[in-house]
Amino acid sequence: MPASGGSSGLVGILGPVTMDSVDRFAREIGFEARYQLNLPQGENGVWTLSRDPMSTDSNSPTTDRTVHIDQYTGKILADVRYEDYSLAGKAMAVGIALHMGTLGLWSVLANTIFCLCVLFMCVTSIVLWVKRRPVNARRLAAPPMPSELPVWQGAVKVGLAVSIAFPMAGVAILTVLLFDAFVLTYLPRVRRCLT
Repeated sequence: MPASGGSSGLVGILGPVTMDSVDRFAREIGFEARYQLNLPQGENGVWTLSRDPMSTDSNSPTTDRTVHIDQYTGKILADVRYEDYSLAGKAMAVGIALHMGTLGLWSVLANTIFCLCVLFMCVTSIVLWVKRRPVNARRLAAPPMPSELPVWQGAVKVGLAVSIAFPMAGVAILTVLLFDAFVLTYLPRVRRCLT
């Protein structure tokens, strides 16, 4: 974070640095419509102008921008835009906007379809379990192991990809595998209740 009080910076606000002059300057350099204005905190604090979709200031992540201004001299200490982000930063900015559905009607529809698919999988998983569970099973019972697993390698690859993309899913998968390997193996009474 840059600090006020030095001699560095680019020419910015000429004259007294007040909230009105900072707002006027923000409009002059392209902060149209809504944006965030943070006041300097302490002796070294800076005025901070920012705009991003996460704060619902704009719909497009490519308009992200943060400007820091020296509270004493009015000089621009930093001006960071979407173009200055690393590849990971750009991906995160676009991902957040996509996740929030702020990229227009198509992103709202994509999010809605994704949520409906998750609900569909929840309902159909129960239906599939009921259809495949052992006959006359009175307790929570896993379906019998299929005699052939022709696509098990593909399923493992999908599981690994999901675990890398979503670490909490990986933790959940690992927890189930450890539970199966240790708890169900060494506690037959628990195994009988679940199988």
